[in-house]
Amino acid sequence: MVVAAGATAVPVAVDRFLRHITVERGLAGNTVAAYRRDLVRYASWLDARGIGDVARIGENDIGAFTQALRSAEGEELSAASVARILSTVRGFHRYLVEEGLVEVDVAHDVKPPKLALRLPKAITIDEMERLLTSTGGEEPIAVRDRALLELLYATGARISELVGLDVDDVQEGDMVRVTGKGSKQRVVPVGSYARTALDAYLVRVRPTFATRGRSTPALFLGIRGQRLSRQGAWLVIQAAAERAGLSTHVSPHTFRHSFATHLLQGGADVRVVQDLLGHSSVATTQLYTHVTADTLIDMYQTAHPRAR
Repeated sequence: MVVAAGATAVPVAVDRFLRHITVERGLAGNTVAAYRRDLVRYASWLDARGIGDVARIGENDIGAFTQALRSAEGEELSAASVARILSTVRGFHRYLVEEGLVEVDVAHDVKPPKLALRLPKAITIDEMERLLTSTGGEEPIAVRDRALLELLYATGARISELVGLDVDDVQEGDMVRVTGKGSKQRVVPVGSYARTALDAYLVRVRPTFATRGRSTPALFLGIRGQRLSRQGAWLVIQAAAERAGLSTHVSPHTFRHSFATHLLQGGADVRVVQDLLGHSSVATTQLYTHVTADTLIDMYQTAHPRAR
Protein backbone atom coordinates (compact mmCIF):
# COMPACT_ATOMS: atom_id res chain seq x y z
CA MET A 1 0.00 0.00 0.00
CA VAL A 2 1.47 3.34 -1.08
CA VAL A 3 1.36 6.11 1.53
CA ALA A 4 1.63 9.77 0.58
CA ALA A 5 4.65 11.79 1.68
CA GLY A 6 4.19 13.24 5.16
CA ALA A 7 1.49 10.72 6.03
CA THR A 8 1.78 8.09 8.74
CA ALA A 9 1.40 4.50 7.64
CA VAL A 10 -0.92 2.36 9.75
CA PRO A 11 1.78 -0.25 10.63
CA VAL A 12 4.15 2.54 11.69
CA ALA A 13 1.50 4.09 13.92
CA VAL A 14 0.72 0.68 15.41
CA ASP A 15 4.38 0.11 16.26
CA ARG A 16 4.61 3.53 17.90
CA PHE A 17 1.46 2.86 19.92
CA LEU A 18 2.76 -0.51 21.13
CA ARG A 19 6.06 1.09 22.23
CA HIS A 20 4.04 3.76 24.03
CA ILE A 21 1.98 1.30 26.08
CA THR A 22 5.08 -0.78 26.80
CA VAL A 23 7.48 1.96 27.86
CA GLU A 24 5.36 4.89 29.02
CA ARG A 25 2.34 3.07 30.40
CA GLY A 26 4.28 0.04 31.61
CA LEU A 27 1.68 -2.53 30.58
CA ALA A 28 2.48 -6.18 31.14
CA GLY A 29 3.91 -8.29 28.32
CA ASN A 30 0.78 -10.40 27.97
CA THR A 31 -1.38 -7.29 27.74
CA VAL A 32 0.86 -5.76 25.07
CA ALA A 33 0.75 -9.04 23.13
CA ALA A 34 -3.07 -8.93 23.18
CA TYR A 35 -3.03 -5.34 21.93
CA ARG A 36 -0.65 -6.35 19.16
CA ARG A 37 -2.89 -9.22 17.97
CA ASP A 38 -5.93 -6.95 17.89
CA LEU A 39 -4.16 -4.18 16.00
CA VAL A 40 -2.57 -6.56 13.48
CA ARG A 41 -6.10 -7.73 12.73
CA TYR A 42 -7.29 -4.14 12.39
CA ALA A 43 -4.35 -3.08 10.20
CA SER A 44 -4.87 -6.08 7.90
CA TRP A 45 -8.53 -5.22 7.55
CA LEU A 46 -7.70 -1.60 6.69
CA ASP A 47 -5.10 -2.71 4.16
CA ALA A 48 -7.67 -4.93 2.45
CA ARG A 49 -9.88 -1.82 2.07
CA GLY A 50 -6.99 0.10 0.52
CA ILE A 51 -6.36 2.28 3.58
CA GLY A 52 -2.67 2.66 4.41
CA ASP A 53 -2.61 6.11 6.02
CA VAL A 54 -4.11 6.70 9.49
CA ALA A 55 -5.44 10.08 8.34
CA ARG A 56 -7.66 8.32 5.80
CA ILE A 57 -9.53 6.26 8.39
CA GLY A 58 -13.06 7.59 8.83
CA GLU A 59 -16.02 6.92 11.08
CA ASN A 60 -17.60 4.83 8.35
CA ASP A 61 -14.54 2.58 8.35
CA ILE A 62 -14.83 2.07 12.10
CA GLY A 63 -18.47 1.16 11.71
CA ALA A 64 -17.67 -1.26 8.91
CA PHE A 65 -14.90 -2.88 10.97
CA THR A 66 -17.28 -3.28 13.90
CA GLN A 67 -19.81 -4.95 11.64
CA ALA A 68 -17.11 -7.19 10.18
CA LEU A 69 -16.17 -8.38 13.65
CA ARG A 70 -19.76 -9.24 14.50
CA SER A 71 -20.26 -11.18 11.28
CA ALA A 72 -16.76 -12.62 10.89
CA GLU A 73 -16.79 -15.60 8.55
CA GLY A 74 -14.92 -18.73 9.51
CA GLU A 75 -14.81 -17.91 13.22
CA GLU A 76 -17.21 -17.17 16.01
CA LEU A 77 -16.09 -14.19 18.02
CA SER A 78 -17.74 -13.88 21.41
CA ALA A 79 -19.19 -10.58 22.56
CA ALA A 80 -16.27 -10.32 24.98
CA SER A 81 -13.73 -10.77 22.15
CA VAL A 82 -15.44 -8.14 20.00
CA ALA A 83 -15.56 -5.75 22.95
CA ARG A 84 -11.87 -6.28 23.66
CA ILE A 85 -10.83 -5.68 20.05
CA LEU A 86 -12.94 -2.52 19.80
CA SER A 87 -11.50 -1.28 23.09
CA THR A 88 -8.01 -1.72 21.63
CA VAL A 89 -8.99 0.17 18.47
CA ARG A 90 -10.48 3.00 20.53
CA GLY A 91 -7.29 3.27 22.57
CA PHE A 92 -5.23 3.33 19.37
CA HIS A 93 -7.25 6.17 17.89
CA ARG A 94 -7.11 8.19 21.13
CA TYR A 95 -3.34 7.85 20.93
CA LEU A 96 -3.31 9.09 17.32
CA VAL A 97 -5.10 12.29 18.40
CA GLU A 98 -2.90 12.77 21.47
CA GLU A 99 0.22 12.48 19.33
CA GLY A 100 -1.09 14.88 16.70
CA LEU A 101 -1.06 12.23 13.98
CA VAL A 102 -4.74 12.90 13.22
CA GLU A 103 -7.11 15.70 14.20
CA VAL A 104 -10.28 13.76 14.96
CA ASP A 105 -10.89 10.64 17.05
CA VAL A 106 -13.02 8.71 14.55
CA ALA A 107 -13.50 5.81 16.99
CA HIS A 108 -14.81 7.94 19.84
CA ASP A 109 -18.45 6.96 19.37
CA VAL A 110 -17.96 3.26 18.67
CA LYS A 111 -20.24 1.16 20.88
CA PRO A 112 -18.93 -2.22 22.00
CA PRO A 113 -21.51 -4.98 22.52
CA LYS A 114 -23.05 -5.22 25.96
CA LEU A 115 -21.62 -8.08 27.95
CA ALA A 116 -23.62 -10.36 30.17
CA LEU A 117 -22.60 -10.16 33.80
CA ARG A 118 -20.15 -13.00 34.40
CA LEU A 119 -19.91 -13.92 38.04
CA PRO A 120 -16.52 -15.20 39.21
CA LYS A 121 -16.36 -18.91 39.91
CA ALA A 122 -15.21 -19.86 43.39
CA ILE A 123 -15.03 -23.13 45.27
CA THR A 124 -16.24 -23.51 48.82
CA ILE A 125 -14.02 -23.21 51.88
CA ASP A 126 -14.32 -26.97 52.42
CA GLU A 127 -13.29 -27.67 48.84
CA MET A 128 -10.31 -25.33 49.18
CA GLU A 129 -9.32 -27.13 52.37
CA ARG A 130 -9.45 -30.46 50.55
CA LEU A 131 -7.35 -29.09 47.70
CA LEU A 132 -4.68 -27.65 49.97
CA THR A 133 -4.41 -30.70 52.22
CA SER A 134 -4.20 -32.99 49.20
CA THR A 135 -0.66 -31.70 48.66
CA GLY A 136 1.36 -33.15 51.50
CA GLY A 137 4.49 -35.15 52.12
CA GLU A 138 8.13 -34.39 52.72
CA GLU A 139 9.40 -34.77 49.15
CA PRO A 140 10.99 -31.53 47.86
CA ILE A 141 8.44 -31.10 45.07
CA ALA A 142 5.54 -31.64 47.47
CA VAL A 143 6.95 -29.10 49.94
CA ARG A 144 7.33 -26.53 47.15
CA ASP A 145 3.88 -27.20 45.73
CA ARG A 146 2.23 -26.87 49.14
CA ALA A 147 3.94 -23.50 49.66
CA LEU A 148 2.84 -22.34 46.21
CA LEU A 149 -0.79 -23.33 46.70
CA GLU A 150 -1.00 -21.94 50.23
CA LEU A 151 0.50 -18.62 49.13
CA LEU A 152 -1.78 -18.41 46.10
CA TYR A 153 -4.87 -18.76 48.30
CA ALA A 154 -3.47 -16.61 51.12
CA THR A 155 -2.75 -13.62 48.87
CA GLY A 156 -5.29 -13.86 46.04
CA ALA A 157 -2.44 -13.09 43.64
CA ARG A 158 -2.70 -13.67 39.93
CA ILE A 159 -0.62 -16.64 38.78
CA SER A 160 1.71 -14.35 36.81
CA GLU A 161 2.22 -12.27 39.97
CA LEU A 162 2.98 -15.35 42.05
CA VAL A 163 5.60 -16.87 39.74
CA GLY A 164 7.07 -13.38 39.35
CA LEU A 165 7.81 -13.11 43.07
CA ASP A 166 11.43 -12.91 44.22
CA VAL A 167 12.74 -14.06 47.57
CA ASP A 168 13.16 -10.43 48.64
CA ASP A 169 9.44 -9.87 48.11
CA VAL A 170 8.74 -12.04 51.14
CA GLN A 171 8.95 -9.52 53.96
CA GLU A 172 9.23 -9.91 57.68
CA GLY A 173 6.03 -9.60 59.64
CA ASP A 174 4.11 -12.06 57.46
CA MET A 175 3.74 -9.80 54.44
CA VAL A 176 4.53 -10.25 50.76
CA ARG A 177 5.12 -7.55 48.15
CA VAL A 178 3.21 -8.28 44.95
CA THR A 179 3.84 -6.53 41.63
CA GLY A 180 0.66 -6.36 39.59
CA LYS A 181 -0.54 -4.89 36.31
CA GLY A 182 1.20 -1.73 35.23
CA SER A 183 4.09 -2.58 37.61
CA LYS A 184 1.95 -1.39 40.52
CA GLN A 185 3.01 -2.89 43.82
CA ARG A 186 0.87 -3.81 46.79
CA VAL A 187 1.64 -5.43 50.14
CA VAL A 188 -0.55 -8.37 51.13
CA PRO A 189 -0.63 -10.17 54.49
CA VAL A 190 0.23 -13.87 54.63
CA GLY A 191 -1.62 -16.15 57.04
CA SER A 192 0.00 -18.64 59.38
CA TYR A 193 -0.65 -21.70 57.19
CA ALA A 194 0.97 -20.11 54.15
CA ARG A 195 3.86 -18.73 56.21
CA THR A 196 4.61 -22.15 57.71
CA ALA A 197 4.52 -23.82 54.29
CA LEU A 198 6.65 -21.05 52.78
CA ASP A 199 9.26 -21.24 55.55
CA ALA A 200 9.55 -25.00 55.08
CA TYR A 201 10.14 -24.52 51.36
CA LEU A 202 12.67 -21.70 51.82
CA VAL A 203 14.72 -23.60 54.41
CA ARG A 204 14.55 -27.17 53.17
CA VAL A 205 13.95 -27.10 49.42
CA ARG A 206 14.80 -23.88 47.60
CA PRO A 207 18.54 -23.93 48.48
CA THR A 208 18.85 -27.37 46.90
CA PHE A 209 16.94 -26.39 43.76
CA ALA A 210 18.98 -23.17 43.47
CA THR A 211 22.29 -25.08 43.24
CA ARG A 212 21.08 -26.84 40.10
CA GLY A 213 20.75 -23.72 37.96
CA ARG A 214 21.99 -20.22 37.41
CA SER A 215 21.66 -17.75 40.24
CA THR A 216 18.17 -16.29 40.25
CA PRO A 217 16.23 -14.23 42.79
CA ALA A 218 13.00 -16.10 41.94
CA LEU A 219 11.01 -17.35 44.90
CA PHE A 220 9.56 -20.46 43.30
CA LEU A 221 12.01 -22.64 41.39
CA GLY A 222 11.73 -25.69 39.18
CA ILE A 223 13.79 -28.79 39.90
CA ARG A 224 16.55 -27.51 37.57
CA GLY A 225 16.88 -24.25 39.45
CA GLN A 226 14.99 -22.03 36.98
CA ARG A 227 12.10 -19.72 37.81
CA LEU A 228 8.88 -21.74 37.84
CA SER A 229 6.75 -20.87 34.80
CA ARG A 230 3.06 -20.08 34.69
CA GLN A 231 2.51 -23.36 32.89
CA GLY A 232 4.40 -25.20 35.62
CA ALA A 233 2.30 -23.58 38.33
CA TRP A 234 -0.87 -24.42 36.37
CA LEU A 235 0.13 -28.11 36.35
CA VAL A 236 0.66 -28.00 40.13
CA ILE A 237 -2.89 -26.69 40.56
CA GLN A 238 -4.41 -29.27 38.21
CA ALA A 239 -2.65 -32.12 39.97
CA ALA A 240 -3.84 -30.92 43.38
CA ALA A 241 -7.44 -30.60 42.16
CA GLU A 242 -7.34 -34.15 40.80
CA ARG A 243 -5.94 -35.52 44.06
CA ALA A 244 -8.66 -33.68 45.99
CA GLY A 245 -11.31 -35.24 43.76
CA LEU A 246 -12.96 -31.92 42.93
CA SER A 247 -15.62 -32.18 40.24
CA THR A 248 -15.48 -28.49 39.33
CA HIS A 249 -12.81 -27.07 37.04
CA VAL A 250 -10.03 -25.43 39.05
CA SER A 251 -7.72 -22.83 37.51
CA PRO A 252 -5.27 -20.31 38.96
CA HIS A 253 -8.06 -17.72 38.87
CA THR A 254 -10.23 -20.05 40.94
CA PHE A 255 -7.86 -19.36 43.84
CA ARG A 256 -8.17 -15.59 43.30
CA HIS A 257 -11.95 -15.72 43.07
CA SER A 258 -12.18 -17.95 46.13
CA PHE A 259 -9.85 -15.65 48.08
CA ALA A 260 -12.12 -12.64 47.42
CA THR A 261 -15.39 -14.51 47.92
CA HIS A 262 -14.33 -16.09 51.20
CA LEU A 263 -13.09 -12.75 52.56
CA LEU A 264 -16.40 -11.07 51.76
CA GLN A 265 -18.34 -13.97 53.23
CA GLY A 266 -16.28 -13.50 56.38
CA GLY A 267 -17.29 -9.84 56.64
CA ALA A 268 -14.34 -8.07 54.97
CA ASP A 269 -14.99 -4.60 53.56
CA VAL A 270 -15.13 -4.49 49.78
CA ARG A 271 -12.59 -1.64 49.68
CA VAL A 272 -10.09 -3.72 51.65
CA VAL A 273 -10.59 -6.64 49.27
CA GLN A 274 -10.08 -4.24 46.36
CA ASP A 275 -6.68 -3.22 47.74
CA LEU A 276 -5.67 -6.82 48.42
CA LEU A 277 -6.56 -7.88 44.88
CA GLY A 278 -4.95 -4.84 43.28
CA HIS A 279 -8.12 -3.83 41.40
CA SER A 280 -7.96 -0.30 40.03
CA SER A 281 -11.75 0.01 40.27
CA VAL A 282 -13.99 -1.10 43.10
CA ALA A 283 -16.61 -1.99 40.47
CA THR A 284 -14.52 -5.02 39.54
CA THR A 285 -14.34 -6.15 43.15
CA GLN A 286 -18.06 -5.65 43.60
CA LEU A 287 -18.71 -8.56 41.24
CA TYR A 288 -17.87 -10.78 44.19
CA THR A 289 -20.64 -9.24 46.27
CA HIS A 290 -23.10 -10.77 43.82
CA VAL A 291 -21.60 -14.17 44.55
CA THR A 292 -22.01 -13.79 48.30
CA ALA A 293 -25.53 -12.41 47.83
CA ASP A 294 -26.46 -15.52 45.85
CA THR A 295 -25.12 -17.65 48.70
CA LEU A 296 -27.23 -15.75 51.23
CA ILE A 297 -30.34 -16.22 49.10
CA ASP A 298 -29.71 -19.96 48.82
CA MET A 299 -29.22 -20.25 52.56
CA TYR A 300 -32.36 -18.20 53.25
CA GLN A 301 -34.52 -20.25 50.92
CA THR A 302 -33.22 -23.46 52.45
CA ALA A 303 -33.48 -22.44 56.10
CA HIS A 304 -36.47 -20.11 56.42
CA PRO A 305 -39.77 -21.97 56.95
CA ARG A 306 -41.75 -19.52 54.83
CA ALA A 307 -39.18 -18.75 52.13
CA ARG A 308 -40.93 -20.95 49.57
